[in-house]
Amino acid sequence: MTDDTRAVVLASGGMDSATAAYEAQTRGYDHLYLLHTSYGQNTEDREYECASALADHVDAADFLHVETGHLTQIGASSLTDDSMEVADADTDSDEIPTSYVPFRNANLLSMAVSYAEANDCGAVFIGAHSEDFSGYPDCRPAFFDAFQGVIDAGTKPDTDIDLVAPFVEWSKTDIAERGVELGVPYEDTWSCYRDDEPACGTCDACAFRLEAFQRIGERDPIEYAERPTYAE
Repeated sequence: MTDDTRAVVLASGGMDSATAAYEAQTRGYDHLYLLHTSYGQNTEDREYECASALADHVDAADFLHVETGHLTQIGASSLTDDSMEVADADTDSDEIPTSYVPFRNANLLSMAVSYAEANDCGAVFIGAHSEDFSGYPDCRPAFFDAFQGVIDAGTKPDTDIDLVAPFVEWSKTDIAERGVELGVPYEDTWSCYRDDEPACGTCDACAFRLEAFQRIGERDPIEYAERPTYAE
């Protein structure tokens, strides 16, 4: 039987998943199982360090690191394919960016559900948000609704795992504000698509992050090569 005090959190090392872990704790999930994957992304070493630090911060019941090299072999993303450049930020674009890793979240959620079922967890948390799904099709509410059906159909009859995307209708700014309220250690999170340290400040991930902190009047605690002003 599943235990409603246990949850798997997909921990990328970024601010959204870190905030999702703290949010899970506020919802009564006292035993967190953190799943981190390295799939050949440019900043995988820094992301692993941050995910590992998060496990310590939340006193995780377990921390599982999985290498998923097949996503690099598949390619077609500037995060994993050396022949593709990470584009500069375009926060107003509705196009699918080159950083999209084809169907990545389905791969990650499949592993997370396996991990959850094996440990009798009652939920899987993912930190996707509204500014993700404007560009990434596997971050849309319809995708998560459909995947919940996959979970229900593909697990044991006595398994009841909820797929929780607590920020799916939120902006990055909303997440930053909530994270500051919860005391999330954002100094131990990483968002940059290009560099391990300092963050570039000019890729999409850096731009959305910097804009969020600027809008709530807080200084992002990580180091940047550049700190452009993105907030209007």
